[in-house]
Amino acid sequence: MKQELLEILCCPKCKADLKFDEKNSTLICVSCKTVYQVKDNIPILLPDNAQQ
Repeated sequence: MKQELLEILCCPKCKADLKFDEKNSTLICVSCKTVYQVKDNIPILLPDNAQQ
């Protein structure tokens, strides 16, 4: 995932920054710890599909 994209993305639940976990292809919120999937370099930032 490109750093430029990470700088503009935020958690849709709490608006905090996201951290990319390359091993698991996920984005993790640094505040509420919600985990979002990344498929084919496209972040899936739907709260209904997220994991706690």
